[in-house]
Amino acid sequence: MPIYEFVCEECNHQFEELVRASDKNPPKCPKCESEKVKKMLSACGIRPHGIPTGSGGFKAPSCSPSG
Repeated sequence: MPIYEFVCEECNHQFEELVRASDKNPPKCPKCESEKVKKMLSACGIRPHGIPTGSGGFKAPSCSPSG
């Protein structure tokens, strides 16, 4: 189950919520209980293919992938 970030359009409160695929409606704001909430765009934890160089870049791995 992914955790999503939401912002309430009524009181501007930002919160995180664990959301199931079976949930049809967005969660209510925990502060004011409004149903007017928007899902925020969040940073995700995807790592680019390669090895970190320490200078902010990546270099290709020295071994070839199997397959």
